[in-house]
Amino acid sequence: MDNENEVNVLDELNKGACMGMDAIDFIMSKVEDSDFRKVLNNQYDEYKKISDKICELYPEYSEKKPHETNAMNKAMTWYGIQMKTITDQSNSKIAELLLQGTNMGIIEGRKLLNHKSTDKEVHSLVQEYVNMQEGAVEELKKFL
Repeated sequence: MDNENEVNVLDELNKGACMGMDAIDFIMSKVEDSDFRKVLNNQYDEYKKISDKICELYPEYSEKKPHETNAMNKAMTWYGIQMKTITDQSNSKIAELLLQGTNMGIIEGRKLLNHKSTDKEVHSLVQEYVNMQEGAVEELKKFL
């Protein structure tokens, strides 16, 4: 059985989950509001759960490890956050930045659901990822 689609989808999901965790890591030191910090910690945990599920499922399709974000993407994410919050570290600005990234993740997830044929387990994980991110959008909107 050819598992190329499943591997590609799991790799894309894991990169998205890692990017979400990186962004939250990079921005957390700028957040002083305890309610906002709690939301971000919960979102981080959700990304981590998705990534852990990917790592558990991945060996069924490949002997390799799932792709993560590379050093260049991490550096660019960090730099972008630093530049965009240099003059405004308000909850609203931080929520806006996180919403932009989360919306990109939703778009990618929806594309995977709509255009990649995968087995039931992978499809279910993509759906869980998209649902998690759509829930994150609702939480982040409260801080705009």
